[in-house]
Amino acid sequence: MKLDDREESGNVEDRRGMNMKTGLAVGGGVGGIVVVIICLVLGVDPQQFLGQQGAAPGDDQAAQTTNPEDEKLAHFTKVVFGDTERVWKEQFRKMGKTYPEPTLVLFSGQVKSACGLADTAVGPFYCPGDSKVYIDLSFYHDMMERQLGAKGDFARAYVVAHEVGHHVQRLLGYSTEGRPRGETENEGSVRLELQADYFAGVWAHYAEEKYHLLEPGDIESAINAAKQIGDDRLQKRATGHVMPEKFTHGTSKQRMYWLNQGLQTGDIKGAAELFKLPYKEL
Repeated sequence: MKLDDREESGNVEDRRGMNMKTGLAVGGGVGGIVVVIICLVLGVDPQQFLGQQGAAPGDDQAAQTTNPEDEKLAHFTKVVFGDTERVWKEQFRKMGKTYPEPTLVLFSGQVKSACGLADTAVGPFYCPGDSKVYIDLSFYHDMMERQLGAKGDFARAYVVAHEVGHHVQRLLGYSTEGRPRGETENEGSVRLELQADYFAGVWAHYAEEKYHLLEPGDIESAINAAKQIGDDRLQKRATGHVMPEKFTHGTSKQRMYWLNQGLQTGDIKGAAELFKLPYKEL
């Protein structure tokens, strides 16, 4: 994925290395799969997971020093976030709307948000309470590359675009309250997550038109990332079997399909299908 000389977003809070107390996390977005596996599938307290990473509850974490690789990832994330701002601002203007820009928060270890105190185990997430996207850069290494094998720059861009997709859907009025009558909260969550995948694809469609940023293998890397974080695939890896009633993000097939639909069509209005189609047809 080509960055060229595009500008970083100016809406960034870099909180990496800040000392904080550990606390219970609020899940969400692509990164919420970690909590799904641990809490819903394995029944383990997320704090125990953090303890295995060397952070004892109640202890201050030492400020973490940055390294060149982290700074490269930080720059990449800020540029991609800036790309989402430029693309969505333009698309909202075409719809006769204003796009209030979200804020990107880079953190390490734990972070305080309007949605509560969150830790690394949550992964990247969007908090509607403060319109901020929270990302611990270690997620790219630890979860995406080492544990899931989801490598590539565009796979990382997909993570950012997915979380921004939650901001877009909130601005357009989509929520679990719009799910068909009789559906469970989990099924409503699946609709929202697949829609965020769709919006990530829509962003990529217009970003490619605007910047010609895609290189050979980029689309495949993003589609593979979507495949690796499907609920069915994660549950199978964790327990050996699949529990559809506990899905919160959608299957690998669904996530790949809706990401690709957004990418191929660029049709913002097409996102409404995620709340019109019967659940079994998603």
